[in-house]
Amino acid sequence: MEAVGEKEKEISKKIEEITSLKEKFAEEGKEKIQEIEQLKAQVSAGGMEKELAVSEAVQKKEEEISQKNTEIMELKSQLSNKETERQLKEQALQKEYEDKIKQKDEQIEYYKDFKARQSTKMIGESLEQHCLNEFNSIRMMAFPAAYFEKDNDAKTGSKGDFIFREEAEGVEFISIMFEMKNEMDTTATKHKNEDFFKELDKDRREKGCEYAVLVSLLEIDNELYNKGIVDVSYKYEKMYVIRPQFFIPIISLLRNAALNSLSYRQELELARHQQVDVLQFEKNMNVFKEGFSRNYRIASNKFKTAIEEIDKTISHLQKTREALLSSENNLRLANNKAEELSIKKLTKDAPTVKAMFDGAKSGDAVGKQIALLEDDDIVELDETDE
Repeated sequence: MEAVGEKEKEISKKIEEITSLKEKFAEEGKEKIQEIEQLKAQVSAGGMEKELAVSEAVQKKEEEISQKNTEIMELKSQLSNKETERQLKEQALQKEYEDKIKQKDEQIEYYKDFKARQSTKMIGESLEQHCLNEFNSIRMMAFPAAYFEKDNDAKTGSKGDFIFREEAEGVEFISIMFEMKNEMDTTATKHKNEDFFKELDKDRREKGCEYAVLVSLLEIDNELYNKGIVDVSYKYEKMYVIRPQFFIPIISLLRNAALNSLSYRQELELARHQQVDVLQFEKNMNVFKEGFSRNYRIASNKFKTAIEEIDKTISHLQKTREALLSSENNLRLANNKAEELSIKKLTKDAPTVKAMFDGAKSGDAVGKQIALLEDDDIVELDETDE
């Protein structure tokens, strides 16, 4: 019985514990249910926010996609316009190219027909006349102060066709030697442009020109010369080859380039003049020095000659003095002899003469003359006395 009571107590105790645990679990379950409800509410609220965010994101993406589609449509439209523009440009360029080809063909045909109707001499002269007419047609408008004339100076053995020169404020800033070359299509020996480069360069240098230009209708099918202005300065300095249609453009091109350097040319010309002035001053100084030295040398030589002549004169005068002194001595001796002379001394050893003197005393003519001689004391001196 006691064992049963203890078992019942244990069971009651266990029941109480279980009841207590149930209550505890019930409270905890309520709390958990509340938490779950709260979590459900939070999840529900979060889902709405997510849906809203997703909706906003979807709307934003749809707007971006719409904007991109608009941009794509605009780009497609622009590409279409560009393509149309490109096609129009291509058509315009093709038409321009075809027009140029046609113009060149017409020009080639014109020159071929033009040359076919002329003699060989007339071909060259007509090209020169053509260039001259082209220049004269704009001379007063574009080049009023320029010199453009035929080169007629052949003193060096050769000459060009035309020379162009222009100056400003006394300074020449551009000069061009022109040579015009053409030939008939039926000519057996065909010339090339380069056949005339050497001679043209020689003419340019001899005539003091800065540039050389060959105006040529030779090699009419050569595309190099048909494209425009051809610079051949890699062979000869400052030389160009052109077709007649580029005659005026190359003058303008070279002239405008030279005008840009005009101030430097003027400064250089001033420096050259100053240098020339200095050289001229030095030259004048040297001329003066040479003239002064020459005059001094001549004067010195004349002075020496004069001194020598004076010395000679002194020597001559000395000799004359000695001669005069000697003459004086001789005259003194002669005078002494004259003073000592008498008829008696003269007739001392001359009886005949003495007889003559004696006859004078008697009155004859000879005696009278001798008496006169005696009276005047005139006697001849011996030439041997000194």
